[in-house]
Amino acid sequence: MSTIVSLVSSSKCFGGKQEVYSHESEEVKCKMTFSVYIPPKALDGQKVPVLYWLSGLTCTEQNFIIKSGFQRYAAEEGLIVVGPDTSPRGLNIDGEDTDYDLGTGAGFYVDATQDKWKTNYRMFSYVTKELPKVIEANFPIITGCQSIFGHSMGGHGALICALKNPGLYKSVTSFSPIANPVKGKWGQKNLSAYLGSDQTYWQQWDATYLVQKYNGPPLHLIIDQGSADPYLHEELMVKNFEDACVSAKVPVKYQLRDGYDHSFFFVATFIGEHIKHHSTILYQSIA
Repeated sequence: MSTIVSLVSSSKCFGGKQEVYSHESEEVKCKMTFSVYIPPKALDGQKVPVLYWLSGLTCTEQNFIIKSGFQRYAAEEGLIVVGPDTSPRGLNIDGEDTDYDLGTGAGFYVDATQDKWKTNYRMFSYVTKELPKVIEANFPIITGCQSIFGHSMGGHGALICALKNPGLYKSVTSFSPIANPVKGKWGQKNLSAYLGSDQTYWQQWDATYLVQKYNGPPLHLIIDQGSADPYLHEELMVKNFEDACVSAKVPVKYQLRDGYDHSFFFVATFIGEHIKHHSTILYQSIA
């Protein structure tokens, strides 16, 4: 094990290990934590694909590993699953802890350009560039065999990470994503703070606009959305993204789940389907 990372916690889980690590990040200029589930297959010395999970507003690396129940499925499918924190922390940036939906716990998976945020709030580069290098250097993964999924703000993050990096991920799925942030209050608040007032630039960080220009390998894209989600129409706007996919001829499987809300109860209900989907695509890619 490389000294790049420091073990924070480790618990046996479904024959594998659920662990949390910390490291000093060059991208965000502070200590970052991330979770890693190592399935039995990897503990036995085999290299396996890696699946990245991105969480939503207010979350740390803990919410997903405690609430989603994904470990059972990751163990069965033989996937390492990695979940970073959602933002830098403890930087004493003015306003970083004022609101739940901006700053701490709300990195929004963009690379900030505005002076107050631009040095540290570089979660896009952290997730797509730095963290994969850390994982490859320290864990038994198959190089270049990775996929990504997420929830809410993290669903937005998963979509833009895949759309802005054609071919980087073999598949991408999302639960209740903030799919058209240029038009929602959460998105407008974060994009204006991190990226400035030019809304045409915001479109470079909005999945609904990005998919219209996508030109890359198949995304094997699935969107799961609860019909009783209170944020569906004013914040998430998933239908806008679905319509953009149809217009751009980008295949997407959009599943509106009757009666489900925005919570981890929704995520936990369908997480097994997502992991099975990613596992199938990932292992097919190395067959």
